[in-house]
Amino acid sequence: MSEKTFNVLFLCTGNSARSVMAESIINRVGGYKFKGFSAGSHPKGFLLPEVVDFLKRSNYDVASLRSKSWEEFAVPGAPEMDFVFTVCDHAANEVCPIWPGHPMTAHWGVPDPAEIQEQGAERGLKLAEIYRMLYNRISIFVNLRMESLDKLALKKRLDDIGKNNE
Repeated sequence: MSEKTFNVLFLCTGNSARSVMAESIINRVGGYKFKGFSAGSHPKGFLLPEVVDFLKRSNYDVASLRSKSWEEFAVPGAPEMDFVFTVCDHAANEVCPIWPGHPMTAHWGVPDPAEIQEQGAERGLKLAEIYRMLYNRISIFVNLRMESLDKLALKKRLDDIGKNNE
């Protein structure tokens, strides 16, 4: 029997760092059950080089990653999303497109790698901390027993995961 694959969209303003990290993580830890995507409300058109380097060093395939607009996912023929997570406070406060299928949404804000002020090893540690926050939240999410939760209980769990910074 084949199980449903859930489409998950991670949103940020620039789609150059956090949302791309989240897309990469869920495509690794979500197995066949989840397919991740990322987009931005005002995409920068490039990925933050240190994020790409970090993902490469962590053995992620970065070949298909790119900075793109969330409008790509709000048009006919786009993959229908089951979940949409904002990972930055700016995108969480913006008016989002109407997503086909009315996916479940939650806010999982994490710091912006582009705003890290430290240099050298300290900068790398801050980036690793942002990755860890996303990795932990996504790992919890992909291990939820969705079939045993009603929509309201699932929404509460998703919001709780977003509040957990550990």
